Amino acid sequence: MRSILILLFCSFSFLSVKGQQGSSKVAVPDSAKKIEVVETSCGECNFKMEGKGCHLAVRIKGKSYFVDGTSIDEHGDAHATDGFCEKIRKAEVQGEIVNNRFKVTYFKLLKEEKKTD
Repeated sequence: MRSILILLFCSFSFLSVKGQQGSSKVAVPDSAKKIEVVETSCGECNFKMEGKGCHLAVRIKGKSYFVDGTSIDEHGDAHATDGFCEKIRKAEVQGEIVNNRFKVTYFKLLKEEKKTD
């Protein structure tokens, strides 16, 4: 009986952590600040930024900035067909540019628009 309780506890703990992976500390916008819609992608793969590896970036008014406050891995598999290393996506953001980096306080990846023929 004790083994079953331990197994159940471990299962619920795993599910609780698993459910939090996709969430991010930048999920709630500040109603006093403007939300901007920007392009977002892997800085190295799609915005041709200098760096080693794959890192989340945004493009604001034609200029690209690496993002601090959320990571490329918090928003799905970057190398999937719809991932940041394969596509440029749109996101709603709030934050500010500090030392040539975008310090995000809110980030919401938008659904891809369906193309119609």
